[in-house]
This record gives sequence, C-alpha cells and structure tokens, in this order.
Amino acid sequence: MDSWTGPDVPHLTDGLTPAPPLRLFDTTTGDVHPITTGPTARMYVCGITPYDATHLGHAATYLAFDLLGRVWRDAGLDVLYVQNVTDVDDPLLERAVATGQDWREVAARETELFRTDMAALRVLPPDFYIGAVEAIPLVVDLVEQLKASGQAYEVDGDLYFSVHSDEHFGSVSGLDRAQMLEIFGERGGDPDRPGKKDPLDCLLWQAARPGEPSWDTSLGAGRPGWHIECTAIALAHLGMSFDVQGGGRDLVFPHHEMGASEAQVVTGEWPYARAYVHTGMVGLDGEKMSKSRGNLVFVSTLRDAGVDPMAIRLALLGHHYRTDWEWTDADLTGAQERLAAWRAAVAATAGPPAEATVEAIQLALTDDLNAPAALAAVDRWASDRRLRGGDDTSAPGLVRDAVDALLGVLL
Repeated sequence: MDSWTGPDVPHLTDGLTPAPPLRLFDTTTGDVHPITTGPTARMYVCGITPYDATHLGHAATYLAFDLLGRVWRDAGLDVLYVQNVTDVDDPLLERAVATGQDWREVAARETELFRTDMAALRVLPPDFYIGAVEAIPLVVDLVEQLKASGQAYEVDGDLYFSVHSDEHFGSVSGLDRAQMLEIFGERGGDPDRPGKKDPLDCLLWQAARPGEPSWDTSLGAGRPGWHIECTAIALAHLGMSFDVQGGGRDLVFPHHEMGASEAQVVTGEWPYARAYVHTGMVGLDGEKMSKSRGNLVFVSTLRDAGVDPMAIRLALLGHHYRTDWEWTDADLTGAQERLAAWRAAVAATAGPPAEATVEAIQLALTDDLNAPAALAAVDRWASDRRLRGGDDTSAPGLVRDAVDALLGVLL
C-alpha cells in the first residue's frame, strides 16, 4: 500500500548546543525515562480502520509520533517507521452494509482521505504503510507457527491464541484480571464465547462467514483477527525489541497487550517493544471523540472550510500528547492567531538572536514531547521581536527552519 509524500525537513545549524537525550513516558513502567536506540530508531504506530474520515483524535495521535520521529532525526538518527491500515474488519464491513457500498471502495476512499489529511498536516510518512489485506500471508505464517507450537486452538473453525502461554502477559497494561475482562468485552473481545479455554483468549483467524470477505489459505477460508495483523507486520519489518510501540491510550489493552504476547510466544524472545507510548483522548461536548458516538470534528471538514492546515496542527500541538482534552472553537482561534504572529515574525529582515529559542524547543521536545512548552518558546521570540526588534539577520530564518524541522509547521 502506498504511503503519502512527505515534506523536506530542514537541517538545523551545527552550531547549536546538542539536545539532551530523549525521555518519554512508558506505559509499562508508569514513568518518564530515557529512550535509547541504536543508529536506527524503530517505531510502530497502529493505523486507522478506514470506515470514516480522519477526526482530530486521530490527527493528534499521529502528530505526537511525528514529533517523536522529528526529535530522533534532529538527533542524527535514522528512523524506521511502520504503520498499518486495518482495511478489513467488522466496523468497516458494518459501515459498508449500512451505506450500501462495497467494503473495498469504502476502505480505499477513506484511506486516501487519510493520506491527504496527513500530507496537509505535514506528517512525515511511514517507511512501510501496510494494509491488513496485503499482510494476510504474513498473518497466516505467524498463525501457523502458533498452531505448530500448541499456542493456538480451534473453536468452531475459528483459531484463538492462548494468552497465558506468554509468561509476560499483562505486563504491558498492568491490569488485573477483572479489569482485563471488563475492558476486553468493550474493545472488540469476546470473553463470553463458549468453547474458549480462557475468556481472555483472542481471535487469530476468523473462519469465513456468509456474505463476508474471506481468503483461501492453509488455515482455511477466512480473514485475520485484529491483534495478529499488527504483530505480523511489525515482526516482518522491525523485528523484535523495536524501540517504540505507539498509539492511542485505548489500545493499551487489549490490542497492544495481545500483540506483544503473540510475538513473544512465537519468537521466544522478550520484549516485543522496548517502550510503549500512548496518547490521550480528544473529546467534544463532554465525551471522547469517537466514530461510535458520532461526535467528530474532521480534519478534512476544517480544510474544506478554508482553515489553514498549519493552524490545525498548531491547535493540536497546543495540548500535551498524554493529556485528555476537549476540542473547542477557541483552540482553533488561538492557533490561527499564533500562526499569524509567527509568520509575521519570521518575515522580518532581522530579529533577536534565536539560538536559545531553538535550543528551548529541542529541550522541550526531548522532555516527553512537551509541545506546549516548545510553542511557548517560539511565542517568546516572536514577542521579543515585535516589542524590541533585533539586528540578527539570520534569526528569522533559523526560527523558521526550527519550527519546520522540529514542530512540522510551515511558516
């Protein structure tokens, strides 16, 4: 599956003080700690199920991991970034039936709209952008390995993973069994299905159902389960113990927990990912913004109304990636005012020295991707230029390049 075309990223001057090591909040440890990588930083971020357009909750998540990739690149690292598209799944099929459309047309249309939104927001594209459908051979191979080792079993033609075959099961989320059972049923699991060895065991391969898409494989006709899709893609393109598994906080359990256990059992290695980084939830009208509730603000709708995508980006970056927050019109108004002020500042022929400002942006982002603090550093420089001027002719260009390279905002 094709990704989208990414923007060129400016290289910042070598005269700046090196940024401190990156620190991130790791869900598994419950604290902020340094994230060390090899020369190539490896990241997997769970992608969309394309049955509706990109809402601001989606965009906030992908912007957070875009910042992470930019911080790594600024530190001189190569970045290997993988993202999936769950282009066959129950919600997509249900939407296609409800609207009288072919599920493939829905998936293709909404995936393309997502690409367009990401490109407009200047999100750097993944190196591998893999759909569940094209990953079916990878999934089948992985499930066959689990079957051969005795960690997969059949229930009425469907194949399930025995979660307790992984001694580390539960270490990603830190939830107890009662909490897991409650959440599992709410987030796509089937704890009450008869015939399962354990209510928490998760679906690996769903046998063909009448009127639903299926593929003929060595497992029989059917389609992949949700968790194994991401596991197969990540192992194929990143291998074990990659640096960051990312996504929204609602993916901690069961999705990231199950995927980690599947990988750890099939490879006999630990850990699947070295750190788990999750974003907060964006709300509207007092509730989490979600497709099921229908309380959505779409990136494409704002763009079609003439809103500058850079204002949308700034509005989202105005909130720390781990916080839960609620979208209001004031977010966008404030971002538009900030964007205008910044553009006026970098359009000047000179300004106050900017090296300390750039270093403040770097310092903020290496401190658990503190985008609001980074924005405040640019605000201070723009205010100083407006109030006191300055005679450093290189400063406006340096700020413009830093805002582009580190924050992804084109001025």
